[in-house]
Amino acid sequence: MTAFVGRRLAQALLQIWGAVTVVFIALRVLPGDPAELILGSQATPQALEELRGRLGLHESLPIQYVHHLRDVVTLDFGRSWRQGVSALDACLERLGPTLSLSAWAMVITIVLGFVAGSFAARRANTWADHLVSVSSLVGQALPPFWIGIMLSLIFARWLQVLPSTADGTMAGLLLPAFTLALPFVGWLGRLVRTGVLEEMNQDYVRTAHAKGLSHRVVFYVHVLRNTLVPVVTMLGLLMGYFIANGVIVEVIFAWPGIGSLLIDSITFRDYAVVEAVLTVITVCYIVLNLLVDVLYVYLDPRIQLENA
Repeated sequence: MTAFVGRRLAQALLQIWGAVTVVFIALRVLPGDPAELILGSQATPQALEELRGRLGLHESLPIQYVHHLRDVVTLDFGRSWRQGVSALDACLERLGPTLSLSAWAMVITIVLGFVAGSFAARRANTWADHLVSVSSLVGQALPPFWIGIMLSLIFARWLQVLPSTADGTMAGLLLPAFTLALPFVGWLGRLVRTGVLEEMNQDYVRTAHAKGLSHRVVFYVHVLRNTLVPVVTMLGLLMGYFIANGVIVEVIFAWPGIGSLLIDSITFRDYAVVEAVLTVITVCYIVLNLLVDVLYVYLDPRIQLENA
């Protein structure tokens, strides 16, 4: 188990290094002069040269890359020229709302997905099963921005029961959380349905019934537990997706997360904040995958034997 975790940790560090390198190259090849954007088109040549020197833009790309890696290791991404604070502080200040939104979207996805999947599996090949399957496919096909606009139109404008933008309350969290979760509820439901149907045909299920256990106990205690093994892996990837790709939802509902911060920073070429945000998102995604790998080994004893 220790060797397995060590290998996964080494792979995670390599992935982080690769992501940091890609971000560095991508930002450096973008057209435009960061110094001119920061100071404006009316800045004097002397002021522009002075700022380029402070930003290290006169140095060669390899030298800039070495300095960049050193700064990343020490968590020093520079200062945001728009906000006047540390780029990492500006990012971490917005990380909390993003994690909160992602966590609630995950809760909604898990609850509705397991309910829909269990309901469809227990009524396999009936009209209820077909209804859940069709609904899940429709939900996955709808783009998030359309879902967000429609939910806002229905619940905020027509029914006027929920706010259309973030207002710091639980009510203001519901619409963006449901918008982020709904495309994946059906996806998780179909995954649970498939897993349940496969487990229901296993020998241990027939043995449990032969021992006199009720169908409810066998289903909820044994079958659903074994269904968790493949589902947990996908949930870890899904949480990473919520964190990294909730930009559209955050923009639609004016949610003050790192997604909206990233869009603003790219628009104004605030390189320090862009690098900090992308690095934090990458680290969160990779760490979540690492935790899923470890949890997967813990849940499935067969993997423990293979990595012993």
